[in-house]
Amino acid sequence: MMKKEIEFTGIIKQNGNLNAAFVEFPFSAEKLFGKKGQVKIKAIFDNKVEYRGSLAKMKSDCHILGLTQEIRKKLGKTFGDEIVVSLIEDQEERIVEIANDIAVVFNENPDAKNLFDKMSYTHRKEYIRWIEEAKKPETRETRKIRMIEMILSGKKGI
Repeated sequence: MMKKEIEFTGIIKQNGNLNAAFVEFPFSAEKLFGKKGQVKIKAIFDNKVEYRGSLAKMKSDCHILGLTQEIRKKLGKTFGDEIVVSLIEDQEERIVEIANDIAVVFNENPDAKNLFDKMSYTHRKEYIRWIEEAKKPETRETRKIRMIEMILSGKKGI
């Protein structure tokens, strides 16, 4: 199946009163991708910022694409601004890179590793990012232990 690129211009909309933004996908995801639910995509905003995420249906008539605060900062844009979106369906497997020191903790806790592997890409990415954002080595150590505890207690994300 050919992956054709879809390009459109949209307005960055605010999600209620939250510091959360999205742009509406002006086409039928069902017709284009044969999917009613979530569609994994790779997008480029304003021809400069790349993003991997999903088109989602949120109590809305159409699918929407979330725009993180980080992306809005990189673009220098906010609610009400126009944005050019170019996207394709993302069919690559989503792999979370796990640093060696984190892999060691998982090797010592195979049950946690099993649960971790069954989580969605987003939840796995959140856990790893949380550990890697630690500025001090002690914080990183604490977070690795905390992650194992959280996973074993059934917590799916940060």
